[in-house]
Amino acid sequence: MADDEILQQWLDKGSEDLRSAEFLSTMHHPTPDETICFLCQQSSEKYLKGFLVFNDIEPPKIHNLKELMEMCEKINSNFLILLPQLTVLTDYAVLPRYPNELEITNDHMKTAIRYAKIVQEFILKVIYEK
Repeated sequence: MADDEILQQWLDKGSEDLRSAEFLSTMHHPTPDETICFLCQQSSEKYLKGFLVFNDIEPPKIHNLKELMEMCEKINSNFLILLPQLTVLTDYAVLPRYPNELEITNDHMKTAIRYAKIVQEFILKVIYEK
């Protein structure tokens, strides 16, 4: 199994991104919806990479959550359940960081937070039930 300290660093960073997204979502309008969605994508990316580290796999330097999920699915086929959430969150890796690339609404932001929490809970359950 992976070095516990490195695994914990991945999980802590993922948790920190999600907590930051949740905090920013409480700000008065205009909320930075694009930033919140980006943080949700980042949180999920770090949790997926943490799972790979947990299984002694060096995570690739990619942002495509579906590709990371496919790597995780080779270890645990239950990861396929995350496909709908990860498909949505993947779009927030790069596009919101540039003008006019992706129109993000408050509903998108709320969904991104909900999806990132689903990913977080799933991966923590898989890691700590082993």
